[in-house]
Amino acid sequence: MTMSLKRSASAWVCATLAGALLASASTAALAAPKHRHVVKTDARDAKLQALAQEVSELKAEMAQFRAQSATPQVAPAEVSALQQQLAATQAQLSDVKASQTAAVADIETLKAPPSGATVIPSLPNGKPAFAAADGRFTANVRAIVMFDAAKYLQKSNLPLNTVGRDLNDGTNFRRARFGIDGKLFKDFDYALIYEFGGSGAEDAGHIQEAWVQYTALKPWRIRLGAFEPNIGLAAAVSTSQMPILERPGPAEVARNVAAGDSRSALQLTGNGVFGEGDSGIASRWFLSTAVTGNTVGTINSTGGATAQPSGEQQAWIGRVAIAPFSSTDWQAHFGLNAQYVFHPNDSGLAANPRYAVQLRDRPELRLDATRLIDTGAIDARHVTVLGAEAGATMQNFMIEGEAFKYDIDRRLASAQVGFSNPKFSGWYVQGAWVLTGEPRPYNPTEARFDAPKMNYNFNPEAGTWGAVELVARYSDLNLNFHSGAAGAAAGLDAVRGGEQKISTLGVNWYLNPDIRLMLDYQHVDVSRLNAVGAQIGQTYNALAARAQFTF
Repeated sequence: MTMSLKRSASAWVCATLAGALLASASTAALAAPKHRHVVKTDARDAKLQALAQEVSELKAEMAQFRAQSATPQVAPAEVSALQQQLAATQAQLSDVKASQTAAVADIETLKAPPSGATVIPSLPNGKPAFAAADGRFTANVRAIVMFDAAKYLQKSNLPLNTVGRDLNDGTNFRRARFGIDGKLFKDFDYALIYEFGGSGAEDAGHIQEAWVQYTALKPWRIRLGAFEPNIGLAAAVSTSQMPILERPGPAEVARNVAAGDSRSALQLTGNGVFGEGDSGIASRWFLSTAVTGNTVGTINSTGGATAQPSGEQQAWIGRVAIAPFSSTDWQAHFGLNAQYVFHPNDSGLAANPRYAVQLRDRPELRLDATRLIDTGAIDARHVTVLGAEAGATMQNFMIEGEAFKYDIDRRLASAQVGFSNPKFSGWYVQGAWVLTGEPRPYNPTEARFDAPKMNYNFNPEAGTWGAVELVARYSDLNLNFHSGAAGAAAGLDAVRGGEQKISTLGVNWYLNPDIRLMLDYQHVDVSRLNAVGAQIGQTYNALAARAQFTF
């Protein structure tokens, strides 16, 4: 009877322990992550080890009971105590296992990508936007609509050979861009923008921007696709924030050599701040470099070379800027930019010229698409553009300017007597004064001065009228090289592209962050000789207005 009781108690305890250990092992195996990786130990691991030690001690105690054969019987009180202790140990094992299972589930949940994330719509300043609840995905609806009207005040008795002797008055949608931009998986930005506007007339729709940008390598960003690479002070300013209707002619010619709208490119940019200290003066830095190809899309009124059967343009561009500042009182900017076309567009063996490079521009107004200055097609091996830029703001005043040098290496310059490489130049200076007191803030990400940040929107009932800004600019673009004297035929290597000088005064009225009205008055002076030395330039005035809506 005694041996039977001892064997029964021993068997029951051992069976209970075995069941607990097997259940623990199987539950842990099921709860373990499927992916093999090193998991850091925590307090639960130590507790499991202590429980395992306690189980070992209980087993040893049971073995001791079996060895005590001299004892007539095992005391029921001792068996009861042992059963209670085992029950308590099992409860603790269950608690620890449940805690571990919950922790593993949390880890797996964090590792898994979100599914069915909540989308939060918003309308900041009237701009439709959507974002996932975790902020990893966003989509912003974008639109830029610019409706222009202009009157060219030309002389009525211009010679018949004058270029643009009767420029077109009227209206057109200068820009009509629609699309989306936002974030993907937190570390990627993107933009998909289509353009339906044009110069002189609206164009067929074409790609304006289509790019993806990686942003996790702070302070650097890598962008690939079709976009406008960063290449200068005026070129970097968004079209919806420019102080005057169009960019200055010298900057427009420069940016279109190897940058400009809808350019295929791979770009690296970065920016930061250094020098902060007790003096209160610090400097922002900016660096950008890119390799660029041809422009994409349909050839519309924006011009450009036709499709290249024997190879598209390849170029390198770069820009660096330093911008000292002191709190919000003043901001300066100094920069350099460069472009080098090492492979111009190749039109094939039958073309003449085969590698055509052409510098030209409209007179800082786009109601008529005529270009009053134009170098014509030059057969080139390489093209180099160098630019220097400077600007400053003091409270609600801004002044900025750039100077450019354009050099073209002819293919025939070294092989043919009398030919040399043409060199051209251009510069501008412009200023803005916000009468209502708002400054033009500096944008360190793009190294530029943005539009004024309004204090009050247009609201007559509240006695607020938005922001009003006066602007002025003078630009000089010279596309002449060895042009010779009037009345004389052009020399062998002469380029009579013409010189264009433009003075502009304007006023901008910002009704709110999305709506702006603009009015510009221009005085244009173009001096240009044709091949036989006759003057084909002209002097005229123009009045232009724009209604702009953006979101």
